[in-house]
This record gives sequence, C-alpha cells and structure tokens, in this order.
Amino acid sequence: MALNEVAQRLQLSKTSTFRLLRTLETSGCLVASEMGRYALAPGMNSVVSTQTVARLLRAGIPLLQQLSRQLRETTSLAALFDNRSEVIAVVESPQPIRMSNIVGHILPPNASSLGKAITAFQNEARRENLLRSYGVYRFTTHTITDRHELDREFARVREQKFATDLEESVSDGQCFGVPIFGRGGEVNAAVSVSMPKARAGDAALRETILEVLRVTAEQISVQLHGGKGVK
Repeated sequence: MALNEVAQRLQLSKTSTFRLLRTLETSGCLVASEMGRYALAPGMNSVVSTQTVARLLRAGIPLLQQLSRQLRETTSLAALFDNRSEVIAVVESPQPIRMSNIVGHILPPNASSLGKAITAFQNEARRENLLRSYGVYRFTTHTITDRHELDREFARVREQKFATDLEESVSDGQCFGVPIFGRGGEVNAAVSVSMPKARAGDAALRETILEVLRVTAEQISVQLHGGKGVK
C-alpha cells in the first residue's frame, strides 16, 4: 500500500502515518518499493502487529504533545518488539537546552527509563532475551551493569511502577518512565519525560512529573483497551 492509502485506512494524518511507516521500515518490519509502496517484510507477520503500533501512535502522540506542553520537556513513547524496546514517537522540548530522543532508537534495557520500564515487567525468559539481544553495556559511571544489582533494579521498578535514568545512559541527563499496562497487566509500551539534570528539581518536582506521567500512561491504556485504565 502507498502512504496515502495507509493514512486513509488508519484515519491518521500523512505526517503521523509516515513516521509509523518509517519506524516499521527502520526496524525491519516493512519494506518499501521504489514506487513508495509498503509491504510486510518476509517473516514479519508474527513478530509485530502494525495495527497495534498504529493504534498506540494514534492514542499516544496527542498525549505526548500535551505532556510536553505541560512540562516543557521532551516526551517519548516506546513499544516492545520481538527482541527489543524501541522509541516510536518523540515530542521535543521547546527549550534550547534539552534532552533529545530519536524515533527508531533501540533502548538499552539496563540504562534507559523506557527500556527498564518495559523490560522489568516481562517474564524471566523474555527479560533475558531482551538483555542478551542488546547486551549489558556501560554508558556512564552511573550505568547499572552488575546482574544482581540490575535484578534488584527491575524488582524496584515492578514495585513502584516507574523507572528512572539518573545519568545512566547520558551524563547530565535524567529521564522518568512509566509502563503502559494492558488489560491483563502485561506491559508492551511505556512513556517517558527527559530533561537536563539541572532542571530535574527536588523530590516534590519529581513526584509531580511521575504523577502526570502516570495519568498519561493510564489515558493511553484507556484509549487502547477501553474502560478503566489498567494499573
């Protein structure tokens, strides 16, 4: 199908549709012909549902924009694919000094708030697959690389239902991520706010950030699944 056809079927703008298609192409789920027509890549039918990703983008992008306007920081949405967590939407902070993100970025499961928020809620086998596929790398002096410490971090994320990246992936950057729960309590996506360390503020500001993140995650869950958000 061509871009216009996909946009009409999904009732999305051409811009949002292009971002979706480009993300799926970059991740190896779609192939594009010279004529600009898209098709599922060979063997991809069972890996990821393009319809699910489209619905997640349709529900998430307006809420990311609203969250970014409220906090004036960069907001991101990530989804779980076969063996990785990947950024599928970003709304950049309007401030000149900011933390940035990139659509298509594969997230380190041990360092990023989005990666930890998704990885922590997988079963042990899936969690190990995500860690093996990406690897456990050190990005800064704050990165968690010890497996026992990382297991404790995942347990903390599951208990508190949020994840942090306190200069663990980028020096002088801090990120806060919240999982998006499905009907059965599964986690296949997460939303985050990223900012320079200098603007992360005190405990009260961080709690405010987490609260609006939780509300955003629940609103996305409601739009995806209907009824009450899953907590």
